[in-house]
Amino acid sequence: MTAAIAVIDGKWKSTLLWALESGPHRPGELRRRLPGLTEKVLTQTLREMETDGLIHREVHDVRPLKTVYSLTAFGRELSEALGPLSDWGHRRLEKLAESQLVS
Repeated sequence: MTAAIAVIDGKWKSTLLWALESGPHRPGELRRRLPGLTEKVLTQTLREMETDGLIHREVHDVRPLKTVYSLTAFGRELSEALGPLSDWGHRRLEKLAESQLVS
């Protein structure tokens, strides 16, 4: 369990996995989709995810340089594995909201 948590540890990793599920994205596109994510943190997180084998970084040799990030097979597998955890989180939030309405 610890090895799995270490791969997704961090505020933005699971959110970036979710964002990349729809296909390859440039860093600027990811920042626009994720308000509050700074360029520095995005760069650091993408590097960590690339090192962990979750994403692939492709640099197109055009001017200006075009960098695109996409999920690897391992990243897609992890994203699918996180689906049930996400569903559980939504159910938990709904129950909390219901209990606050009753109170």
